[in-house]
Amino acid sequence: MCPVQTTVLLAEAPFTGADHPFTFADVEIDDPRPDEVLVRVVATGLCHTDLTVPTMLPAEMFPTVMGHEGTGVVEAVGADVRGIEVGDHVVMSFRSCRGCGPCEAGDVGYCEQHILLNYMGMRPDGSTTMRRGEQAVFGSFFGQSSFARHALAYADNCVVVPKHLDLALLAPFGCGFQTGAGTVLNVLRPTAAESLVVFGAGAVGLAAVAAACGAGAGTVVAVDPVASRRELAEWYGARALDPAAGPDPGSVVDRVKELTGGGASYAIDTTALPAVVQQAQHSLRSRGTLVALGLGAPEYPIDAIDLLQSGKIVRSSVEGDADPQLMIPELVRRRSEGAFDVDHLVATYPFERIADAIADTTAGKVVKAVLTW
Repeated sequence: MCPVQTTVLLAEAPFTGADHPFTFADVEIDDPRPDEVLVRVVATGLCHTDLTVPTMLPAEMFPTVMGHEGTGVVEAVGADVRGIEVGDHVVMSFRSCRGCGPCEAGDVGYCEQHILLNYMGMRPDGSTTMRRGEQAVFGSFFGQSSFARHALAYADNCVVVPKHLDLALLAPFGCGFQTGAGTVLNVLRPTAAESLVVFGAGAVGLAAVAAACGAGAGTVVAVDPVASRRELAEWYGARALDPAAGPDPGSVVDRVKELTGGGASYAIDTTALPAVVQQAQHSLRSRGTLVALGLGAPEYPIDAIDLLQSGKIVRSSVEGDADPQLMIPELVRRRSEGAFDVDHLVATYPFERIADAIADTTAGKVVKAVLTW
């Protein structure tokens, strides 16, 4: 094979994350090495992380290609790849080494090589997978960089799915939907006698609501200022609260406690807003658990007195503690059975309209934007 000429969306320094921060460029992408898989990208979910991470990168890591919720069709596989064939349809997710202690224990989201494999913009040996003329282009984001017509991925982060399924609808399963649903199904596992409150009914939050309601959890509450998102939460069977409806922030906590009989068993925050994280903590009953999922604020204020007097747990979760090889097929199964009905949360945009997708997502007009070629 010869290196593939392909089109990508480049992020270039300085990256602000505002307006239309990406530009189209033609690049050359490597042939797959023995452990790599070349995927022709069909669709890629737009995630807040794609806009946040480039603002944190040093100048020497540009230009770079984001995108970590890709789906597509396999065009070539390396000699050492097993279980994936040319023509397979795949959902791409995050990478893990599959050989360290956490990976061998099944905790692949906590792989000891997680930062290197997902965020450094290059292969573990320091090589980049793309170039524009003589200029190296950083990529390998989540082992895929799927803001592109082609992506180099790996057997550990490619999940083969049935060919009759719509790849645009499955794109968010690689990260956003997996994170929300996984946090419910793998971390919290609420029973019919327990309650859950979700702060922020975006893609991750509504996936959590959908999973909890579909799994038969007790009272589920969603808190979001956007009326259309509250309506979606109610469609799943959740109770929805407008945080701006009360006279003060504390009224949100009071209303959650009223709906959950004294406080929620579990809380999930997807907003990354420090004040909201503290509301989520205060909304818990004694010995309740809060899982913070949002990426944004570098610090959260935790009410230590409340924490020490109540036995509450405040923790995070990487990708909903999910193994994509297990979680994505499980979510596909639940989707087919009507227990994880998330198709209507997706709005598709051609890649050329990424600026509109960003604007509509930021404005709350859509829940999950998916870019298609």
